[in-house]
Amino acid sequence: MDIRSLIKEELLAQKAYAVENAACPVKLDANENPLAIPGPLRERFAARLASVSLNRYPEAGSPTLVARFAKVFGVGGDQVALGNGSDELIQILCTAVARPGAEVMIPIPTFAMYRIAARNAGLKVAAIPLDGEFDLDLAAMRERIAAHPPAVTFLAWPNNPTGNCFRRDRIEAILRESPGIVVVDEAYFHFSGQTFLPLLGGHENLVILRTLSKVGFAAMRIGLLIGPSALIHELDKVRLPYNLNAMSQAAAGFYLDHEGTFLKQAEEIRRWRGELFAAMKTIPGIHPRPTDANFIFFHCDFDADRVYTKLMEWGILIKNFNTPGTMRNFMRVTVGTREENGRFIEVLQDIIAK
Repeated sequence: MDIRSLIKEELLAQKAYAVENAACPVKLDANENPLAIPGPLRERFAARLASVSLNRYPEAGSPTLVARFAKVFGVGGDQVALGNGSDELIQILCTAVARPGAEVMIPIPTFAMYRIAARNAGLKVAAIPLDGEFDLDLAAMRERIAAHPPAVTFLAWPNNPTGNCFRRDRIEAILRESPGIVVVDEAYFHFSGQTFLPLLGGHENLVILRTLSKVGFAAMRIGLLIGPSALIHELDKVRLPYNLNAMSQAAAGFYLDHEGTFLKQAEEIRRWRGELFAAMKTIPGIHPRPTDANFIFFHCDFDADRVYTKLMEWGILIKNFNTPGTMRNFMRVTVGTREENGRFIEVLQDIIAK
């Protein structure tokens, strides 16, 4: 039997999401918080997890957490859904709108999971290249909306991997003119400080994504979706009943109890981001782009593949986006600790000098 004959064509045409598993001491590839839970809180966190009854199912739908996050966001409890990371929420949304012939619109380059989830759900994908400044090409997106209105448009804000926040007026234009859902993915909100939450009541098609992965809880996979109650009602039919495990629910509650501590970490990372950006600008042939996230997207005047390989030889892992076209010789480095950033700069300077 040919197993492939049973698999749908959209899946056969894809490649799995690639994650580099190289064991490098300095890991600056995945946009994680480089700081662990502060020492004084570790015992409290361990005790919180130890109190979880592993023989019992978690709260179905995480209602206690939903109510707490809704209060933080200033919305109703029926406007929030939690997921096993934002990835699951993207998948749930794509599954819910996957009617025959339906389409998802994304800018490119952007977060890979939008395309993957859409294709897996059987949706068509309209990929609209960003303009020369890595901002939204509003004219091209308007043209696509008019020709084939998308069921969902995904806009990462700030964008990954480019790090910039798209112009707000361009997103607002898409919100006004698109008859479909417009998702503003604010995964890096804690580093940009910018949000579309105040516009939620004025746009019935606006959905916002958030995550705790970038502020210290990447291992726990906690994603949040904020949107119209009518949409949440339908998404709950797709969401698996126990999609967020009990340990992750406990971790999310712990985050809310001590949010101020984690926000201070984010503030420190923003300071390190400024230092790293300034240091990169001093290296001949390295061109960092302004960023609103916890990473820096940069172009180098050299073969990025060589630079990437040499960095790995020195135990430093970053993300290589080198492909023909607009992404040629582009790379992305996550803001690490001050020591990790210093090591990255030191090795990069040595590589470029040779």
